[in-house]
Amino acid sequence: MMLTPFHLAVQVRDLAEARRFYGELLGCPQGRSSDTWVDFNLYGHQFVCHLNPALGEKGIDDHRNPVDGHGVPVPHFGVVLEMADWEALVDRLTASGVRFEIEPYIRFRGEPGEQATMFFRDPSGNAIEFKAFRDIAGQLFAT
Repeated sequence: MMLTPFHLAVQVRDLAEARRFYGELLGCPQGRSSDTWVDFNLYGHQFVCHLNPALGEKGIDDHRNPVDGHGVPVPHFGVVLEMADWEALVDRLTASGVRFEIEPYIRFRGEPGEQATMFFRDPSGNAIEFKAFRDIAGQLFAT
């Protein structure tokens, strides 16, 4: 499956904090930056953190929708990974003490869209979902 990279920009309360989270914890290489924004390579996609110091300690508010018995934070973003990469990320996040909004688990077990998923937040409150399928091409849009 050949995909075109997406571009996503989010607001963060502190660029140094964002660099530690996305660059060091998630392992996203940093690209261009200025005093008010920084680019990251998020698994081949252009992800930009824009400074909004008005967010302060509270960070970003969210809405939740029920999905498979969980309150899924909306909005959220993330990447679909190969299963082995997802499992390695779970291990790295768990070892780092990341607090999960929704603990890693298998959603829609036994259904066409069965997937591994987890939700957590960056320090500014942006909700992030990483998911994986055993067969991305065959399951990503399965009904």
